[in-house]
Amino acid sequence: MTHSRPNLNSGSVTLASDPTSLPDRLQPPPGTDFAREYDVSIRVPDFAGSLAAWGVRGKEARAAHPAELDLRYGPAAAETLDLFLPPHGEGPHPLLVFIHGGFWKRLHKDDFSWIAPPLIERGIAVAVVNYGLAPATTLDEITAQTRRSIAWLYRKAAHYGIDARRIVVSGHSAGGHLTCMAMATDWPALAPDLPQHLVAAGIALSPVVDLAPLASVPVLDADLDFNPERVATQSPILLQPATDAPLLGAVGGKESAEFRRQLALLANGWAAVWKGAVAMPEDDHLTLCDAFARPDSALFEATIELFDGLSD
Repeated sequence: MTHSRPNLNSGSVTLASDPTSLPDRLQPPPGTDFAREYDVSIRVPDFAGSLAAWGVRGKEARAAHPAELDLRYGPAAAETLDLFLPPHGEGPHPLLVFIHGGFWKRLHKDDFSWIAPPLIERGIAVAVVNYGLAPATTLDEITAQTRRSIAWLYRKAAHYGIDARRIVVSGHSAGGHLTCMAMATDWPALAPDLPQHLVAAGIALSPVVDLAPLASVPVLDADLDFNPERVATQSPILLQPATDAPLLGAVGGKESAEFRRQLALLANGWAAVWKGAVAMPEDDHLTLCDAFARPDSALFEATIELFDGLSD
C-alpha cells in the first residue's frame, strides 16, 4: 500500500514508519480472519446486556452527581460533552477527557457517565465527550470533532476551574484511536491560541491504531470506508506524537490477538512517549473499560499515578 502524507493543516504531524516494515511478531499471521478478530461480542459474555447496563449506570451517575450536561463544543448536533467537577477542594483541577468507543458507529456519551464519580472523588474533573457516528459522520470528521472538544475544554478551563496545564485525554477502543489522534495533533496549526503541549498525557484502552485490517471487516468498512487515503491519514501508527506527553496503555488479556497486537504496535511505534501497558489479564474488551472506573483496579491506580506525576 502506498501511504500519502497527511495534510499538516488538518492538525496531524508527520508520518512514522510504514507498518509493513515491522518485525514478524507485530504482523498479523497469514490468513487472519479480521472480521472475527474485531467482533468483540464473541469474547464478551452477554455483550448486549453489558452495553445496556452501561446506559443504566450512566443515568444513575448523572442523577447522583451534579454536572454541566450537554455543553456544546461545536456546530453539529452531536458535538456536546458532559463536565463533572470535583465536589471538594479548591481548583484548578486536573481534567480527564474520556472518549467512548463503539467502532465509531454506536454508543453515546450518556452511556459512560459512570466513568466520572470515582475520579471526581479524587479531585480530577472529567469531561465525557460525544461525537457524530458513522456512516452519517465520516471518520475524518469524527477526529475533527474530537479535536474541537479538546480545544473547547482548553479555552473554557479557567471558567470551570480546570488546570489547562493538566489535561489528560483518554479513550476506549475507537476512543483509544481518537485519543492517539489527539496526541498526534499539531494544535497551533489548528488555531494560534492553542499551545503545542495542550495534551499533558494520554491513556489508550484497547486502541485501534492501524486501520488497514479494518478494510477487511465488511460490517465496519461499509460504514467507515477504510480506503488507502483514510488509512494513511487516520492511523495513529502512521503518525508521530506531537509532543513528549506520556502515553499509558492497556488491553484485556481475554481480548483477541488483533487487539493485543494493536497495543503492541503502539508501544513499538510510539516508544519515545510510551509509559507502559497496565497488565489486565482477566479482562475482556468491555470489562477493561469497567476497570478504568474501578478504584481497586490496577488500571485506576495507574491513572491516579499518572495524574500525580503531572503535579510534580
